[in-house]
Amino acid sequence: MDIPRLIQQKVEKYIGKQKVIMVYGSRRTGKTSLIENITEKFGADVLLLQGEDMQVAEILGQRTIANYKQLTKGKKIIIIDEAQAVPEIGKILKLMIDNIKGITLIVTGSSSFDLVNKTGEPLVGRNIIYYLHPIAQAELAPTEDRITTARNLEERLIYGSYPELWQLDNLEEKQQYLKQLVNSYLLKDLLIMENIKGADVLYKLLQLIAWQVGSEVSTVELGKNLLLNKITVERYLDLLTKVFILYPLSGYSGNLRKEVSKSKKWYFYDNGIRNALINNFSPLHMRNDTGQLWEQYILSERLKNNSYKGYHPQYFFWRTYDGQEIDLLEQNDQQLQALECKYGRHKGKKPIAFAKAYPDASFAVVDQTNYLDWIS
Repeated sequence: MDIPRLIQQKVEKYIGKQKVIMVYGSRRTGKTSLIENITEKFGADVLLLQGEDMQVAEILGQRTIANYKQLTKGKKIIIIDEAQAVPEIGKILKLMIDNIKGITLIVTGSSSFDLVNKTGEPLVGRNIIYYLHPIAQAELAPTEDRITTARNLEERLIYGSYPELWQLDNLEEKQQYLKQLVNSYLLKDLLIMENIKGADVLYKLLQLIAWQVGSEVSTVELGKNLLLNKITVERYLDLLTKVFILYPLSGYSGNLRKEVSKSKKWYFYDNGIRNALINNFSPLHMRNDTGQLWEQYILSERLKNNSYKGYHPQYFFWRTYDGQEIDLLEQNDQQLQALECKYGRHKGKKPIAFAKAYPDASFAVVDQTNYLDWIS
């Protein structure tokens, strides 16, 4: 099943405008399929290069205008897949986009280490950044009716939404795929970096986070479990965000002294990855973490949907020391949208302390009756 990706239209909109278009996302989210579709559509105008090919990296490493003009001769679109593998890629992109008129550069990366850190300021005003996530419900909506969506909901809560899952015939194959994905691909970009103690410690860290989805996480406690200091744990968590496996929510604090503001919660972008890490693909009626799966699914789908719509609020959770809490706060231009995630059907209402402190904030409970209104 070929699922049209929302990002493709956005990328194509900037073709021909002398821009560097950067597409980030974890490995296996469909970046290669995306650029193959663009290559097929624009045909002879495209030069497609693989950044992980050593010969390609060597040619690009000859940093002269003459070399790049010769390389791109007759082409209007230059695509570099997995561009983070090319040394000094930022300087290369800057030299090309500044000196070869009429071209569009499209680069993909499964980590933001080199692409963000080494392109940075030199490309300000020249680059457009997009994030490609696992399949979003918003991308399925045009071809999937609500009955089918409801029927598939449990499977998505358990197996997630990586694109290749749609090509697999049964649940056993999907389980094996997700386990292989965790073991072979997702940590690849981290392990080639310096000062990483090895795959084992990263895997154990991810497992600890997986068990604590939806709860506040103590880096001190994580460090004790992993025999690492707090600073190292925080560095590893930061690196895991840069390969798009995890994302944090910080506590929101505005008007109340009793609000929790220094803690963080950590979530996975995809439920299937989380369940592979704890090796639990049991159906929902056999689990005691359905609420965690629902919360993580709604938050991640909400982030995807907002991102694809070009809406980029700040995200927080909210909690007071006496236990009143809200799963997700979105803040944009001082406007607050509060979402509480409840599996099943729940009326719900604003926590009293929140209602008093933020009377103008919107509030909604996201359950099975209305969740599609919030994520697609």
